[in-house]
Amino acid sequence: MHSPDTATIRWAPFHPLVNKEMWEVLSGRALWTMLLILCPLVGYSFVQAVSLYSEASSAARESAALASGLSPLDGILVPTFGAFYVAVTLLFPFVAIRVLGREKESGALRLLVQLPYRASTLIASKIVAVASAWAVATIPVISALVVWAVLDGHLYAAETINLLLGHLLYGLLIGAIALFAASISESSATAAIITLAFTIGSWVLDFALAGQPGLLEWISRLSLTQTLRPFEQGLLSAGLVFGIAGTIGGFAGLATIWLHPGVALLAKLVRSLFCVAVAGGIVVLATQVRTSFDLTEDRRNSFPAADESALATLREPLVITVRLAPEDPRYADLRRNVIAKLERTLANVSVRLAASGQSVIGSASEEAYGEVEYSYAGRSATSRSTSHREVLPLLYELAGMPVPAPIPGQDYPGYPLVANGQTALPWFFGVLPLLIGIFWWWSCRTPRVLQLFNDGGQS
Repeated sequence: MHSPDTATIRWAPFHPLVNKEMWEVLSGRALWTMLLILCPLVGYSFVQAVSLYSEASSAARESAALASGLSPLDGILVPTFGAFYVAVTLLFPFVAIRVLGREKESGALRLLVQLPYRASTLIASKIVAVASAWAVATIPVISALVVWAVLDGHLYAAETINLLLGHLLYGLLIGAIALFAASISESSATAAIITLAFTIGSWVLDFALAGQPGLLEWISRLSLTQTLRPFEQGLLSAGLVFGIAGTIGGFAGLATIWLHPGVALLAKLVRSLFCVAVAGGIVVLATQVRTSFDLTEDRRNSFPAADESALATLREPLVITVRLAPEDPRYADLRRNVIAKLERTLANVSVRLAASGQSVIGSASEEAYGEVEYSYAGRSATSRSTSHREVLPLLYELAGMPVPAPIPGQDYPGYPLVANGQTALPWFFGVLPLLIGIFWWWSCRTPRVLQLFNDGGQS
């Protein structure tokens, strides 16, 4: 009997394929084991975060200034999601690899590619299954948010959803890398090693090149770890989302190319080069997209509204010359408090590191070290401050415009809360793992059709 020619079949129902992939994920041990590990990890991180947040809140009860510095995004959400990030980095690849690796090891892939589906459709169904597995894995984190709300904690919808979106993109990126690794490997163990080489290698890249200027700084941005930081700061960057989507598509395309065992190696290599070139072009284009949105409730990534309105009227190029070594902490403060906000507000800002290639120790003795020069419309001013409260008046003076009056009623009040997070320990260490174990047992039950067959057709 001849196998169907998939090239001539234009359409076949997609949902049976997705149902098969999702059942494969839910019936495997990897996902449920990861969930059981996540419960104490997320629970411990959440309880510690609530404890530290309560201590800070106790000191801020009598001080409005201290209270304004208490944000649940920094104090609760990011630490709690941190445990989830570690689990997704180190454990989620095993869940994603199982979607394809088991079929390759058992030989079922050779039968699967003869079904009336294109290779891209097969990979798309597996990515849907990976996304579903990620959604199931968020149960401990989502329950932590519910517990925080029950404790009367504050959650700001925009920054919470933005953080979830960042972790979703990161999980899909890890899943796409795992699928690619499984497509080029003959065993799941090899695929796991390749995937962990990507993730752990990103950590090394991040630590080794952090704070370096120029090309090294651009390379360090390719680290997988860097993809989450803007979301943790409450920033939704269109260029970052575009770049991550392009990278996910690139790895999915590579997995599609290497999926079919009957394609010649040379053809796979040529198609892979084309796929890498397209994905690389998308990432380069994404770096040119500067549109971003500050979704934090305290607007930490933006200047006050009155200053943003005034700065939006500046049309001339602004040149900033920084005489600081890249590893100097003052440079990090300047970028976070002034330069990054100016780049989001003004259309034409260029930054030049005059101390590039020099170290803090070698440059600290120079008299001009630490100065930041702002040049606008043929005039210049120098400052050593890293605060926008001192820098913005300089810019207004250079532009010949008055300092705008602040808009009243826009101060962030802060959300101090003294709560006992220990009450959530039974949930994360007892009830939730028990419920997960019950669902695990349910997913491993004998299918009804097979059970009827074993009973001789009696019901």
